[in-house]
Amino acid sequence: MSVGPSVVFYTPAARPPRFEFCDNRTMRGALVLMVVLMAFSIPVLADPPVTTLRIEVKTLAGTPVDRASVIVRFLGARDYLKLGRKIRTSWETRTNMDGVARIPSLPQGKLLIQVIAKGYQTFGQQYEISEPDKTLEIKLNPPQPQYSVHD
Repeated sequence: MSVGPSVVFYTPAARPPRFEFCDNRTMRGALVLMVVLMAFSIPVLADPPVTTLRIEVKTLAGTPVDRASVIVRFLGARDYLKLGRKIRTSWETRTNMDGVARIPSLPQGKLLIQVIAKGYQTFGQQYEISEPDKTLEIKLNPPQPQYSVHD
C-alpha cells in the first residue's frame, strides 16, 4: 500500500469562503479620514501659548519693595486635550532690590497672584493673561491697626 501526497481539488461551489473586511473604496475612505483626523489633532497636541510675566511690587508712595514673596498659581491645572497631562501650576520667587519679580514662560490663562511682604498687607488677585509679555504693577497697603471687640 502506497501513501502519497493527497491533493484536494476545490470546485467553485466547494471553495471555502473568502473573508473580505473592506474593499478598496472603503480603505481609501478610511485613509482619508485618518489623514484629516491627524491634521486636526496636531494643533491640539501643540503646547499652549505661553507668556513671560514681570511683576513690580511697590508701596502706595511708589517705592519698590524688595524681598517680597511672590506666588503665582495657574488655575487651569490640567489640559484635557492632552489626555490630562499635568501642567506646572505654581511658581514662587522673591522680588529683587528694584521690587521686580520675573516668572519665565507660564501658560496663558487665568492666574492667581499673591504677594507677601513683611510690614505690609498680603495682596491676592486673579488675572486673565493673554499676551506673550505682561508687566503687572502691584501696590501694597500698609498694615491696618489692630481691631478688638473688647475695647
